[in-house]
Amino acid sequence: MSIVGTGDTMAINAVLAVIPVAEIEDACAWYTSFFGRPPDQRPMDSLAEWHLADGGVVQIFQDPAKSGRTTVNFSINDLDDRVTALTAHGITTTDPVIVSSGRQRLITCPDPDGNQLGLLEPAT
Repeated sequence: MSIVGTGDTMAINAVLAVIPVAEIEDACAWYTSFFGRPPDQRPMDSLAEWHLADGGVVQIFQDPAKSGRTTVNFSINDLDDRVTALTAHGITTTDPVIVSSGRQRLITCPDPDGNQLGLLEPAT
């Protein structure tokens, strides 16, 4: 992947979404339910990360002063199934809405700190 700048091209090897949380252990339990699996790595006590796809990583990092101000959207193929699984784990979601001029369905859910996570699915 590369990004075209002003005359230079920068090669991007990965995208890393960092989500600040107030308390890492509580957040780690919630994100384990959200992703349906435990973190792939715990490189330090205040950090957990999930490797989601080639070059796509989500980190939660304990930083109470910054928690609750992040929005991250994930593109998936099975929105209804995921909502069912999230609900079964006690995670509240919005009802699906049509966005992107009718091209996608979106639900959102806040983590315990108020960070907003969105799930997008191509509309059929």
